[in-house]
Amino acid sequence: MPSLHLLLFTSNSFSVIEDDAFAGLSHLQYLFIEDNEIGSISKNALRGLRSLTHLSLANNHLETLPRFLFRGLETLTHVDLRGNPFQCDCRVLWLLQWMPTMNASVGTGACAGPATLAHMLLRHLDPKMFKCRAIELSRFQTIGESALGVEPFSYQGEPHIVLAQPFAGRCLILSWDYSLQRFRPEEELSAPSVVSCKPLVLGLRLFVLAARLWGGSQLWARPSPDLRLAPMQVLAPRRLLRPNDAELLWLDGQPCFVVADASKAGSTTLLCRDGPGFYPRQSLHAWHRDTDAEALELDGRPHLLLASASQRPVLFHWFGGRFERRTDIPEAEDVYATRHFQAGGDVFLCLTRYIGDSMVMRWDGSMFRLLQQLPSRGAHVFQPLLIAKDQLAILGSDFAFSQVFHLEPDKGLLEPLQELGPPALVAPRAFAHITMAGRRFLFAACFKGPTQIYQHHELDLSA
Repeated sequence: MPSLHLLLFTSNSFSVIEDDAFAGLSHLQYLFIEDNEIGSISKNALRGLRSLTHLSLANNHLETLPRFLFRGLETLTHVDLRGNPFQCDCRVLWLLQWMPTMNASVGTGACAGPATLAHMLLRHLDPKMFKCRAIELSRFQTIGESALGVEPFSYQGEPHIVLAQPFAGRCLILSWDYSLQRFRPEEELSAPSVVSCKPLVLGLRLFVLAARLWGGSQLWARPSPDLRLAPMQVLAPRRLLRPNDAELLWLDGQPCFVVADASKAGSTTLLCRDGPGFYPRQSLHAWHRDTDAEALELDGRPHLLLASASQRPVLFHWFGGRFERRTDIPEAEDVYATRHFQAGGDVFLCLTRYIGDSMVMRWDGSMFRLLQQLPSRGAHVFQPLLIAKDQLAILGSDFAFSQVFHLEPDKGLLEPLQELGPPALVAPRAFAHITMAGRRFLFAACFKGPTQIYQHHELDLSA
């Protein structure tokens, strides 16, 4: 009956409407399916009804409608969905977003659930109240040897990762294998007892600082893409006796490294480029056994934050060609490491504590003040990462699953997102992310187990 204009199914016992239920009725204008027991309708059930103007699904048992149910029905002028027990969760979000775009009157009725929204009219719901986007980190690949550090960098337009592998005695550079769709070793640098491999790219030149325990820290260099990395310089052998961390920063337009030294006989040292190499510019914080350095910008000026085994973290600012002490961080004892991130115009600080609560602080213009505390027994790393548009922070643990937190913009606080595992990461020490071939990956360097690589996925809960 291809010329049918009106069709009514009223007070029957139908429970399902499946794909192409009305195929061939291209001239149908009025479709009323009311007072039935329909609890499920396919997203393609109304396909082909290009002349439909009036549709009623009133007084059925529909808790939700599939997205794109009304796709291709540009002639609709009246839609009646009243009398259905809609569950007003992420599944109705598309409907709320669709209604204002249609030149049609839509009767939607009220919510049957959840309890907080029961009896509220759908047309009064604000789509912004629904948080229907989620993220997930799933295991992707394992790199066999343990590692203390992981650093991403881009060279010749290609993303790379360098791992500091102390037991293997090397800095291992990884690149992406487009044919196998995996990360593969590209080059390795001999570096016994290495704790940090810090890359620096200057045009066609690639430098890697290999900070090593018990002295012997080196700078490796690749003058051009067709050459391999080679040892270039031994760095401050009398000052860097037991490095624990290395960071790259730019001061007055020049690249510099700061290496945190954890020995009482050595000192944390600022090394800046001078001619072909990098040479000591300033000794910082001698005798305090520094465990971590963090470079950041506050009030438009370079700053440096040093965490130590013997005192609270100390904040330095760049003034007159050198770092001067500015302040320390109150109520922050036994801090092993610090990392910062920016969100909403504010600067936040993640402070790692092995025993007790790790902390999140926010800069108020003169000092960092406590914002949040998170239980962190066995933590050596509390790493903030911006992946796509998600501000995450990962709290590693030596005794339990590592926790991933997500910054909730409305609250300005970190909320639990997921655990990394199983299997659990074994003594995680560093996290980093890299984007490759349109995919986003998280690297987890572990001191007592293999490096794990996770892939970042976005989930649409309204689908």
